[in-house]
Amino acid sequence: MTHSHTLAEIRETLFTAVLSDCLDQAGVTRQALPSRIRPLDESLVMVGRARTAAFMEVYSVPEGSNPYELEIALIDSLKADEIPVFACSNPERVAPWGELLSTASRVRGATGALMDGCVRDIKAIKAMGYPVFHGGIAPLDSKGRGKIMALDVPIECAGVPVAPGDLIFGDADGVVVIPQAVEAEVLRLAFEKVTGERNTLRDLQRGDSLADVFARYGIL
Repeated sequence: MTHSHTLAEIRETLFTAVLSDCLDQAGVTRQALPSRIRPLDESLVMVGRARTAAFMEVYSVPEGSNPYELEIALIDSLKADEIPVFACSNPERVAPWGELLSTASRVRGATGALMDGCVRDIKAIKAMGYPVFHGGIAPLDSKGRGKIMALDVPIECAGVPVAPGDLIFGDADGVVVIPQAVEAEVLRLAFEKVTGERNTLRDLQRGDSLADVFARYGIL
């Protein structure tokens, strides 16, 4: 797949609000994750390609089994600019992400992690500056509570559809998932809108009325 904008350009120029607006404009209106999904560190921006994992809720660990088998396989197979995305089944019961997974992912060039479940080891993750977006903070290990049953399959994370390879963007305002089918259109609209917003801001700062500026650029 050919993309006209690099991930570095997207990270440096765009933000979730403009991408959400442009997803709406493209007719895709369910791609912003709910407000409970928050960044551990609001100063960080997360941009990358989704690697998906579907959890199943469990209540025990069969003797001799490895409850982390697919979790390990996912992390060890990560490539540069990828983002693990976990759909946790019962998000309040499990904190599948912590310092060790953050460390291993960052070393492999991954650019963040997204889950609707909880996260732990938050002081260590913040100290390493690794972007993690989560549905809560708790000390709960996934062992005996949740187990990955499938990798790189379509999932719903906090109710939002995510397919492998979708573009993930997160910042202090939240997270959006940009489906590949509309990615080129959404990015084109977003870069155009950023230019318009800069012009709008400039004109407002020099004292033009909001009504005049809106009539001029159609942006609010």
